[in-house]
Amino acid sequence: MKPTEILRNEHRVIERVLHCLEAMVRRARSAGRLDGESAHEAVAFFRNFADHGHHGKEEDHLFPALEAEGFPREGGPIGVMLHEHELGRAHLRGMDENIDAAAAGDAAALGQFISHAEGYLAVLRQHIDKEDHVLFPLAERTLSEETQQRLLAEFRRVEAEEMGAGTHERYLQVAHELAKQYGVAAAPTTGATGPFPSGCEE
Repeated sequence: MKPTEILRNEHRVIERVLHCLEAMVRRARSAGRLDGESAHEAVAFFRNFADHGHHGKEEDHLFPALEAEGFPREGGPIGVMLHEHELGRAHLRGMDENIDAAAAGDAAALGQFISHAEGYLAVLRQHIDKEDHVLFPLAERTLSEETQQRLLAEFRRVEAEEMGAGTHERYLQVAHELAKQYGVAAAPTTGATGPFPSGCEE
């Protein structure tokens, strides 16, 4: 398995929860208030699985490996990806700050939550498309087999030490439960959604 395959499969899980967020926004608009519990779960998923785990693997390991091959951190695809990670974090903060008031029926807070949610949806969907079709093929062509195996080992350490044992699987379950609640089907993946072949699939 290639490290980019793990990242692509994580994209499919992230996209599933993005679909849930989109459905959540539609329901909130119709009802005039937000489902606070689901919104907290979605934001926690994006903050921990998508940002801390997935983006952490990219920022701390994949991107430096590409830099070592001569790709600049500023400008070019790496710079674009880093900028979009920061945009996503800003939208996550905006969503998080407005959940409780939006769930209580505060119209202004609901408007702010929806605005940040829609911004996050747009940024992440474009971001995933760029990585799947530009950055990851570039990495697969550029990085040696030795470097790719080292990245796999580093991804395992992220899961075990930085995220903590069982965290990846717990957020896969969060994604599964949100998808059941919002009627979102699972997208096919090509294997495990993390660096461990067992226990990381839904």
